[in-house]
Amino acid sequence: MNILHVIPSISPRCGGTTYAICGLTTHLAKKGHNVRIFTTNLDGVGRAIAGTMDVPLNRPILKNRVEIRYFATQYPRWVFSWDFMKALRAELKKTDIVHIHSLYLFTTSITAQYCRYYNVPYLIRPHGSLDPFLRRKRNRLVKAIYHKIIECHNWDNAAAIHYTSQEEMKLAHRPLRIKAPAIVVPNGLDLEEYSDLPPYGRFREKYPVLKGKKVLLFLSRINFKKGLDILARAFGEVARKRGDVYLAIVGPDDEGYGEKVKKWLAEEGVLDRTIFTGMLLGKDKLSAFRDSDIFVLPSYTENFGIVVIEALACNLPVVISNRVNVWREIAEADAGVVINCDPKELARALLELLDDSERCRKLGENGRRLVEQKFTWEKVTDQMIKVYEDILNGRLKAGVKVITSGVQRLALRSF
Repeated sequence: MNILHVIPSISPRCGGTTYAICGLTTHLAKKGHNVRIFTTNLDGVGRAIAGTMDVPLNRPILKNRVEIRYFATQYPRWVFSWDFMKALRAELKKTDIVHIHSLYLFTTSITAQYCRYYNVPYLIRPHGSLDPFLRRKRNRLVKAIYHKIIECHNWDNAAAIHYTSQEEMKLAHRPLRIKAPAIVVPNGLDLEEYSDLPPYGRFREKYPVLKGKKVLLFLSRINFKKGLDILARAFGEVARKRGDVYLAIVGPDDEGYGEKVKKWLAEEGVLDRTIFTGMLLGKDKLSAFRDSDIFVLPSYTENFGIVVIEALACNLPVVISNRVNVWREIAEADAGVVINCDPKELARALLELLDDSERCRKLGENGRRLVEQKFTWEKVTDQMIKVYEDILNGRLKAGVKVITSGVQRLALRSF
């Protein structure tokens, strides 16, 4: 198949979004498909844009067998690009199917419009932007108008809407009355990358204050939706009861939000027991997982939470909120502790795990097993290829929900 993926940015600042598209496209190419990515040189998206990346523009770059083309933008907040638009028209003439990532941006709207004009089937992956929390929280009026005029036509005429968890689909598809079929295919990861972790202690050596301490790890963007206000209050309670616990906050700061987090931690009297490392990649990130005792992510919304799967792959016990949309799978596998977005509940869960090393060990084992069974790129890519084939062969019909999980595939008329 000739497959085109369209995404506004694949900057590392975009976190799981970039990780997901790069992983999926790489493994699609490994299986013999002709895969291309159209994107821009923006270093981030929306309010999190930190300028532009130093990349070649408007010419193909081959990476892991995937052809990537970056385009400059004339209006970054909406990701408007003349060069993107001109190149897209030519590209669609040699494309079988298009996979669009993101909503409410020029790259999505123009791609969907051109796909309809040239009769090329397309999927849209919203990456959590249809979650009720985000719809209420940011640009509600603007998005409502944009939806009415433009976006609803893109959704309803898509070959499918791609969700990465059943919870994400449940929160968005039926409430918004989207007419296109819904498919659920999760994110994945390369287990080989997590099979040879750095030796214990490398991360702690960089931060000597952690020597002999218990470490709680938050690894994600420092962003309003990540529940860091909950974590700060919970950590304050934990720290007042245990003097041997430190918090590591690992990730890039979105829009200066880190200053708010530091203020909350200072109010709890635990800023001096918190370290901020900034973004870590590669072995440095794996070292943070390796040297931590518990991973914690109390997000208000998370369409999937690939970082949670990474923690599970490292045999790390996780504590997550029930707004991290992969929570049902983790709860069913007894691979972590799921809490409400409540500081006291989070503190209680953390204290219980800190006092129960055997429980932590068991959760870690179950988590690794869950990743092996459901979240490897090998299995996820096969599921995605099956979806593409169903679309091209006319086997997906409007109003039908398709769940692809493991070796099972169920088509249900309602949900």
